[in-house]
Amino acid sequence: MPQRAIKYAVVDAFTEEAFKGNPAAVCLLEENADVDEKWMLSVAKEFNAPMTAFLSPLCSDAHDIESSGDGAPQFRIWWFTPTVEVDLCGHATLAATHFLLTSDLAKHDIVKFVAKIGIVTAKRVPKSDSTLKETHEKFFVELDFPVVPMMGGDALEPSLPKTLKGASVVNVQKTSADDLLVELSSGKEVAILEPDFEEIKKCDRRRVIVTGPAPDGSEYDFFTRVFCPKFGLDEVLVY
Repeated sequence: MPQRAIKYAVVDAFTEEAFKGNPAAVCLLEENADVDEKWMLSVAKEFNAPMTAFLSPLCSDAHDIESSGDGAPQFRIWWFTPTVEVDLCGHATLAATHFLLTSDLAKHDIVKFVAKIGIVTAKRVPKSDSTLKETHEKFFVELDFPVVPMMGGDALEPSLPKTLKGASVVNVQKTSADDLLVELSSGKEVAILEPDFEEIKKCDRRRVIVTGPAPDGSEYDFFTRVFCPKFGLDEVLVY
C-alpha cells in the first residue's frame, strides 16, 4: 500500500492532559492514495486504539492539496476500530484536525474531509485563556457532520436492550445507519447507566446511543454514551 514513510500521531481528544480523554491514531497517506482497506485494518489492529483515522490529501496535481471554493484544503478520510471500518467517528476527526492544524499540514482555519458518508467540515475556533497573555496555539475544533435521518418511534421500544428497561426513556429512534438512539430524561441517568455489553452485542442494531440533557450549570448541553461491542469497542467516549 504505502510507497514511502507515513506520518502518524496518537492524539488524546476531549482533554488538555496527556494520557487522558479518548485516544485516536491518525495516519497521513500519500496524495490521492489508492484504498487498501485490509492494510488499513491491519494498521488499526497494530495501533489498538479505540479508533484510527487515515487521511489522504486530495490533489489537483502532484504538488498542491486540492481546495474547495472557500479555499479549505480537502482530505479523504477513513475510520477504523481494531476490528472493523466505521462510517463516521467524531473524536478521531477531532484528532485528525488537530494533527493537521498543529503540524502545519493544513494552512487554513477550515479543513474538509471527504468520507463515504459525505463531507465533514472542521473549523479552528480560537480559545481565550485568561491565564495566558496570548492565545498561542489554543483553539477548539468545531465539527459539522452530515445529517443522519431518523426513523421509527415508539414501535421500537419493545426491542430496547434490557440494560435500558428500567431507565426513564423519553424517546426512541432508529437512525438510517441502523443505530438505536435512546433519549433519557436526564444526563445524570445517562452517566450512571450500567450497560450489559454481552446483552447489547445481541441487540438487532449496530450501536446503541444513549443521550440526555446535561444538568443545570454544566458546561455541556447534553451527555451521550455510545455502546458498540459489535465493533470491538464496548463504549466510545462522547460528551
